[in-house]
Amino acid sequence: MKTKLAASKKVGLKVIFDANFFFIPIQFNLDIFEELEKLLKKRYEPILLSSTKKELQGLAESTSTKTSKQALNAINLVEKCSFVPVEKSSTETYDDVIVRVATESKIPVATNDRNLRKRLRQSGVAVIYMRQKQRLVLDGSV
Repeated sequence: MKTKLAASKKVGLKVIFDANFFFIPIQFNLDIFEELEKLLKKRYEPILLSSTKKELQGLAESTSTKTSKQALNAINLVEKCSFVPVEKSSTETYDDVIVRVATESKIPVATNDRNLRKRLRQSGVAVIYMRQKQRLVLDGSV
């Protein structure tokens, strides 16, 4: 089930986005795309895995009005990302897919999920996350 992220015509580094990362602009009024470019000091290509898109769609159909509304706003942001189809086995969680793809491809991940960040760092994958509700930070090297 190895996933290859094809070389793209866009210049720069690839960064896989976790679903919760798309909630930052809604919750904290921070432009994640602009802030990420400032942090990395270079152009980058935001990557949306098919499993993450499915997760966002599931959240949009949530019974919680707040979660549903935030997920619908997040889905609008995914238009700025390059879509990468990946396979998800029935035993894998959405986070498992991100860890697998990021580890195989050596691509940093943007997430605010503390447990996912820990798993990624243990696998040697760089992680970008929000700190103090106002800025993005990089843990690891790209």
